[in-house]
Amino acid sequence: MEDEKIINLYFERNENAIVQTASKYGRMIRSIAYGIVKNYSDSEECENDTYHITWNKIPPAKPKYFSAFLGRIARNVSFNKYDYNHADKRNPEFEVSLSELESCISTGNITEQSYDSKTLAKHISNFLRKNSATKRIVFIRKYWYCDSISQISKEYGFSESKVKSMLMRTRNDLRKYLERQGVHI
Repeated sequence: MEDEKIINLYFERNENAIVQTASKYGRMIRSIAYGIVKNYSDSEECENDTYHITWNKIPPAKPKYFSAFLGRIARNVSFNKYDYNHADKRNPEFEVSLSELESCISTGNITEQSYDSKTLAKHISNFLRKNSATKRIVFIRKYWYCDSISQISKEYGFSESKVKSMLMRTRNDLRKYLERQGVHI
């Protein structure tokens, strides 16, 4: 079913909207959640929470890109679940993924954060569009879906060292691109 028709079902408060969303995007949502929480039952819980939040947000929201809308909700729910599960401990693999991006992306103060994050997101999107499809996919799989290096290398047939090298070069290029755009790191 087309996204527009699914969104219309939400506006009609038709419960089939959730069934259609699960049918079309359930695998994507579970993948995002599992990449963050690394637990199947927690990822299923995050998936269900994503449907619940989507039901509450539409209406009034009418997302232009439904898959991105769902992906963002799934990531937020999954990060919340991760924080809950690891309040006293840290997942070193996930912490390393985030720390890799610290050299490219700075965090501003709270009042500027909303504007800065939207501007930064636009810059990152523009940067990724200018890269090859392979670099873009590997970068997104690592930093959006939180896939491990070994998962990426298996899925795309690259050696782990090639994936690491590709990510390092892409991060370095991103840092240079952001500097040229006037984004202070």
